[in-house]
Amino acid sequence: MPQTVQGVIARAKGAPVEVVPIVVPDPGPGEVIVKVQACGVCHTDLHYRDGGINDEFPFLLGHEAAGVVETIGDGVTEVAVGDYVILNWRAVCGQCRACLRGRPWYCFNTHNAAQKMTLEDGTELSPALGIGAFIEKTLVHAGQCTKVDPDAAAEVAGLLGCGVMAGIGAAINTGGVGRGDSVAVFGCGGVGDAAIMGSRLAGAATIIAVDLDDTKLEWATEMGATHTVNSGQTDPVEAIQALTDGNGADVVIDAVGIPKTYEQAFYARDLAGTVVLVGVPNPTMTIELPLIDVFGRGGSLKSSWYGDCLPSRDFPMLIDLYLQGRLPLEKFVTERIGLGDVEAAFTKMHDGAVLRSVVMI
Repeated sequence: MPQTVQGVIARAKGAPVEVVPIVVPDPGPGEVIVKVQACGVCHTDLHYRDGGINDEFPFLLGHEAAGVVETIGDGVTEVAVGDYVILNWRAVCGQCRACLRGRPWYCFNTHNAAQKMTLEDGTELSPALGIGAFIEKTLVHAGQCTKVDPDAAAEVAGLLGCGVMAGIGAAINTGGVGRGDSVAVFGCGGVGDAAIMGSRLAGAATIIAVDLDDTKLEWATEMGATHTVNSGQTDPVEAIQALTDGNGADVVIDAVGIPKTYEQAFYARDLAGTVVLVGVPNPTMTIELPLIDVFGRGGSLKSSWYGDCLPSRDFPMLIDLYLQGRLPLEKFVTERIGLGDVEAAFTKMHDGAVLRSVVMI
């Protein structure tokens, strides 16, 4: 029997979000219902509300979540009822050209639930990133569920479902940060701070945090930054070079995603260094660089999609590191809120007042 539960939707572009009854169908083949325990408030949800992703309103928001599998559909083997899982939005297919080449983190045909959750009048909802987790129970594809150790608190575990994984992965998976490296991170919100934490975990010797906000630079220091640069007061390229013997950083991570920070990241890296773009630009943005500089500086210019993660590999490993006290993910949780507080959380996030508000359900 379909269930009616409470969830948060964005009904129209820019309109305040609403908590409304939502109908969740029984899981079909390959699908599961997850009882959501916690879901982080991510910038991507705000982009959905504001029409920055697409115009397929109404959206069921939320995607950075953890919970327990309640019901499974036919043919599900990945998880079982009662499993504690983190939800992910890149459920690899195993059959596309990326998967068959042994690069499943680039999967070009990721799975989502075939059925739609709806409003009580039958209006179909578009779940954010194929998940929709600001809700008491959500319907997803079984491949979107990654089983992890249930000793990890849901408000912490769920953060690996998006922003924290994107940042840690940008450093470790995409940037290949290693022992003794120097790293610079532009933008010290949730993703940038996760990149700092990931760089520290990987053994970087110098980690330089760059932001316009001194409060965010303080947060970055707590996450492992060895140096901070306020780019509104100091030229960040010159500052990074001064902190790296005049050379520039081995790996520079742009967690902002605007032309200015990317250009600064490009010139702040050492010869043969790596630039990683993990901040998401909008479709209108362009950048112009002298081609001789692209050639002459060598190295790599990379984009990081979801931290180039493989959830089945990375989520359990990072949860184990958290439980061992080696990855203090709890530092990202600024506040715990209810479903009715999401709109206020968007305002706090937009104002830079929080790293993560987490909806407890």
